[in-house]
Amino acid sequence: MAASSLASSPILASNIAVPPPPPPPPPPPLPMMPSKGSVPAPPPTKPLKNGAAPPPPPPPPPLPMMPLKGSVPPPPPPKPLKNGAAPPPPLPMMPLKGSVPAPPPPVPLKNGAAPPLPPPLFGAAKNLGPKRPTTRLKRSAQMGNLYRVLKKKMEGTNQEGPIPEGRSSQARRGLTGNSNGGKQGMADTIAEITKKSSYFQQIEKDVKKHAKSIMEVKGAITNFQTKDMTELLKFHKYVESHLEDLIDEGQVQVLARFEGFPTKKLETLRTAAALYLKLDAIVTNLKIWKVVAPLSQLLDRIEHYFNKIKGEVEAFERTKDEEAKKFQTHSINFDFNIIIRIKESMVDVSSSCMELALQQERREMKAVENKKTPGSKTERPTKDCTTKLLWKTFHFAFRVYTFAGGQDDRAEQLTRELALQIESNLQHQ
Repeated sequence: MAASSLASSPILASNIAVPPPPPPPPPPPLPMMPSKGSVPAPPPTKPLKNGAAPPPPPPPPPLPMMPLKGSVPPPPPPKPLKNGAAPPPPLPMMPLKGSVPAPPPPVPLKNGAAPPLPPPLFGAAKNLGPKRPTTRLKRSAQMGNLYRVLKKKMEGTNQEGPIPEGRSSQARRGLTGNSNGGKQGMADTIAEITKKSSYFQQIEKDVKKHAKSIMEVKGAITNFQTKDMTELLKFHKYVESHLEDLIDEGQVQVLARFEGFPTKKLETLRTAAALYLKLDAIVTNLKIWKVVAPLSQLLDRIEHYFNKIKGEVEAFERTKDEEAKKFQTHSINFDFNIIIRIKESMVDVSSSCMELALQQERREMKAVENKKTPGSKTERPTKDCTTKLLWKTFHFAFRVYTFAGGQDDRAEQLTRELALQIESNLQHQ
């Protein structure tokens, strides 16, 4: 009883320890939210009914790689089409700032031919080669065919192209020649001095006597440059007038005593002047050529001259580029249009020969009609001779056409008339 009373007392009850209540059960774990860029965890596997072990989980997909700064992301893979056709080509990639876009691929042609060449780049260098000289000569659309037809009828052959030409000895040598410029070998010089004791003394006298004149010519040659051939010939005459008093054998020896004398330029000046004088003389001869009867003798003379200049001009044309560089090295721009003037003058002479042949043919035909009746025995030999002469004239015109590389309107008309006349004569034989 005493114990129960003690327990019920409020004072004592506060001093007695009372055990705490049990803690509440923990709440269920919350689902974890996947962080940015992470892969969510796979759901828990459900237990199988038959107690078999569950299959292993599939491997996680690879993490996407973040593109670097400034790089271009790869294009997505093409989606397969339903009908099995090939997917369309990917879109072109945009070029980066400051880069040059790649050229588009060439489009294949249907007939298998090669694609055309791409256009030249903007700002590409233009053709800086020398301009072709202007000329009134042009290629003929009828000359080659007329020649082949008439040659077959006159000579019984169908050989095409021009008749092979022979090369003259002057053509093989060329126009410039093979001079050694007055130079002698050491042995010849010593032998000459030994034979003539006054030779060396004469050189010394010339050096002292013509020193002022030679120094004047030296400065003029050094500073000389021109594009005008008239000025070139005039200056060449001036130089030779100052050097003509020097003996031929010792001129080189005398000039060599003056230091820095432009000997090579003097030789080039003389070569250019001599070459132009020779070519200009050909033009002059052709312009004043007398085209007069009898035609047979005229053709013989002009063909002989033509064979000579043809070989020389063709030999010069083969070395023209090399000669031009040599002249330009010494400030001399040679006028190569002189070759065009030679060809044009040769065409003029050929045309005059055709005119004379046609005039002579008309006069002879008129004379035969007045004296003899057509079909007589004396008419046929006359026509045979004139037809052969007409063919010889046409053949010469064709050779000139091949040499000149063309003909003008006058020659075009005359070759047509001459060919018609030859065919008319052949039909009446």
